[in-house]
Amino acid sequence: MSNRCETLNIALPALIVAVGLMIAAFFVQQGLTEFRSYDRYVTVKGLATQDVEADLVLWPIKHASTGNELPDVQAQVEANTKKVLLFLKSQGFTEEDLVSQKIEVTDFLAQSYRQNNANQQNRYIVAETLIIRTDKVASVEKAAQNVGSLLKQGVPLSRENNAGTPEYIFTGLNNIKPDMIAEATQSARESAEQFANDSGADVGSIRSANQGVFQILPRDSDRAYEERNERYKTV
Repeated sequence: MSNRCETLNIALPALIVAVGLMIAAFFVQQGLTEFRSYDRYVTVKGLATQDVEADLVLWPIKHASTGNELPDVQAQVEANTKKVLLFLKSQGFTEEDLVSQKIEVTDFLAQSYRQNNANQQNRYIVAETLIIRTDKVASVEKAAQNVGSLLKQGVPLSRENNAGTPEYIFTGLNNIKPDMIAEATQSARESAEQFANDSGADVGSIRSANQGVFQILPRDSDRAYEERNERYKTV
């Protein structure tokens, strides 16, 4: 009887230790499983697009005249400027729409790097650039199509440095950002849910997020650099 008691006294603590080790091992296993499960995540991207219309236009109009007598050339430029201003007025623009007038005078004889050219007939070039800044987008588009009437009046319009080409600008990006971010976020979650369904998993909470990039592109062209030449755009 005493031998049996001694055996029980020895076995019971060993059994308790063994059970304790098994329980501990179980919790360690569960912890590792949950840890691996927590570490499983995917990165998805959402996309939102919206068509917009430019709400601001910058329109540079440049004309130039040449001659050997500076006063005569200047007078010709002033006469052509009056014709341009009358044209703009006829197209519905006011003095408030005209934000800049810049005159450039080139004297070929004053240039230290000039070349002796027997064919050089005119000493001076006087150019003036008028810049229209307005929210009258449709009026600018129409007027730009009608500048041929100035050519018929003898106004030598210049296309140098994109002069004469309206620059269409969209300034309302901050107004549409919240809705577009919400749409992109929903698009990303739908992608995550589809990925989870295909892999037999569940979608948890967002682990991290960033706003991403906003791009303004021409709506009807795949050439991004033409964006400011287009009235209609895609954000």
